[in-house]
This record gives sequence, C-alpha cells and structure tokens, in this order.
Amino acid sequence: METIGIYVHVPFCRKKCSYCDFYSLPDCTERQMREYVDALASHFKEYFYPGHAYQADSVYIGGGTPSVLGAKELGRLLSALKKRIRLTPHAEVTVEVNPESADKKLFLALKRCGVNRISMGVQSADDGELMRLGRIHTFSQASKAAELCRRYCTENLSLDLMFGLPGQTAEKVLSTLSRFIELKPAHLSCYALKLEEGTPMAKENPPLPSDDEQADMYLAIVNCLKAAGYQQYEISNFARPGFASRHNQKYWDLSPYLGFGCGAHSFLGGRRFSFVSDLRRYIDGISGRKPVVEEADELSDGNRFGEYIMLKLRTAEGIDGNFFYHRFHTDFEPYAKKLEPFIAPGYVERDGSVYHLTPEGFLVSNRIIGEVLEECFNLRKDGSEVQK
Repeated sequence: METIGIYVHVPFCRKKCSYCDFYSLPDCTERQMREYVDALASHFKEYFYPGHAYQADSVYIGGGTPSVLGAKELGRLLSALKKRIRLTPHAEVTVEVNPESADKKLFLALKRCGVNRISMGVQSADDGELMRLGRIHTFSQASKAAELCRRYCTENLSLDLMFGLPGQTAEKVLSTLSRFIELKPAHLSCYALKLEEGTPMAKENPPLPSDDEQADMYLAIVNCLKAAGYQQYEISNFARPGFASRHNQKYWDLSPYLGFGCGAHSFLGGRRFSFVSDLRRYIDGISGRKPVVEEADELSDGNRFGEYIMLKLRTAEGIDGNFFYHRFHTDFEPYAKKLEPFIAPGYVERDGSVYHLTPEGFLVSNRIIGEVLEECFNLRKDGSEVQK
C-alpha cells in the first residue's frame, strides 16, 4: 500500500489580505461552505474507494482560512476524510487557523478529530504592521489563540512571520521575533514579503527595505532562532527538535501527495495535476461527475531529477550525491562541479557526498540553483541525462 500525503484547500476567509494572491474568497455564506464540504466528501469517495491502494501519514488543511469553516464543518470534513482513508499511526494532521477565528470550541473540536498540529498565520507582533498588511487580528488576539491552542489542542504550534515590510527595520523584526518566541511555538515559518502582481499592495507599490536590508533581517532571524533552540531545516522554516513539518517535507522530497479542493495541486505517479480554481465549477463538477482537473503534466526523468535538485537545495539537509545516483540512476558529479565554486565563499558546504547551502547561501539560492539547473538542461539537451 502506497503512503501519501493529503492536502485539502479551503478557499474561504473573512477578509483577503492586501498581499495575498492565493485563491481565496471572502464573505462566503454558510450554505456555500456546507456545499463545499459536501463536494470534498464526494471527491474523497472518488479516490478512496474500497480496496484503494493508499494510506496517509500526513494531512494538511490549508487555505484561505480553514478555521472560518467553524468547528462543525471542519469536523465534518475531517470525519469524511478519515472514513475513506487509513491514517498511519502517529500521522501528522495539520489545520491552518487565523487568530480572529480560533477559540476554545474550535481547538477542542479539532483535537477530538485527531488534529495534532496547528499552523497559525500571525505575521507580525506590531499592530500597525498587521493593519498595513490587511490583517484583521491584533497581536493580543494571536497571543490568546496560541495559549488556547496549547491548552486545548496541541503543543505542536507553528507561527508564520513576515519580514521585509514597508518601513520595517531589522530591530523591528527582532522585536517581533522575540515576542513570537515568548508564545512557545514548536515551529516558525519566516517569509519575506513579495509584492505579487495584481494584489492591492502590489498596485500601491510601497517602498520595501533594500535587498541588503532584507538579507540582514534574514540572517538576524536565523541567528536569533538558532540561539533560542530552533533548527533551520529549509530556507524559511525552523523547528524545535522533532517538530519539522512532515507534510511540507514531502513537497521538497518529491514524495507523493494528493490535493483536494479548488486550486489544490497533486503529485502522484510522476504526474502533477491541479483542480479548477473556481468554487462553483468545483462544486458543480464534483456533484455532476464532470472533469475538474485544470492542469496536468507528466514529469520526464530529466525534469524529475532537475526538480528534485531545485527543491532539495532549499533544505538544510541538501543533496546526497550517492542517494541521488541510486534514486535517479544518473551521476551527480556534473552538478557537484557546479556547486564546488560556491564552497570557498561560504555559500555551500560539503560533507562527504552531501552538498547543502548555508544561511548565506540561501540568500543567493536562486543564482546557485539556476547554475545547477542550467547544467541539468544542458545534459538533457545532449541526451545524456539518464545513465541506465
């Protein structure tokens, strides 16, 4: 039986943030939410029929803001999923919540449903910055929600922090980070703000800290979290020992996962596909047994190991050349030669057959990965990418 991860996209939110370009819908009705959960339950049934070949060791319910569904509908969603697929012992079950829609009732309900990890979108400890981002919670609300989470649901709490905000300084970032650490999260995800095309903030185009200033912020975050006992295991992710996100690691390791819901992506059997990013079309398509796949792509051998290189170099673990050879039946040496020049400047470290980027290397990871993938493209071009 194949072990996979499961992602479920919940596209609802109370208010769309000014920087957000994910598929999400504010101000939906309770009827739309019920219909959506019904559609998800039907979709689970299509894939997980009696005698199917899958079990799951991770479930991630993201959005949007899944907590907007409320305790009843989230419970119904999770129950529908667990009726259809076997979860392995100690499977990781994560639900994303926002502080303004998280309360004692929700956390108790999630715990009863087997949820053992919470990811909370907080972003900043400065209420002025939160308002600038279009968030509708205060840091006080976030602090209370974190306490309720640990008391009534789980200690495995992850917080999102965003840096590189308009007018932000390294001192402000570290002030926010210290207040986040006081909330005792098991995990932190720290991202630089990007002005995505079409978002209200991109249209406004406020001046952001310079690249050098953002680099200083990033390295300050890395050093502060290391001193506080958090291990960096990916460019943007840090965890106390034993609390790295098992589900997210599937994305970086090219492990199989199935996504359900509007705009959800999957990687299964060497094939990537996604479902339509339209609430009505998704609900009607599932209920009417009409196709809801929007995009599909079969990864060739060359594309598969090129994507593996790109994703694994984003992790602190890096790439083991020996493992690479056994997984893809191709020599890692041409790619290792592209990484060697970055060792002396301190961007890459080598430990035997393992190459990994340093925190300074993560800052220029696009350049490093680009050069390695260029070599990957050249090998595919001359037909020598796979040595059987």
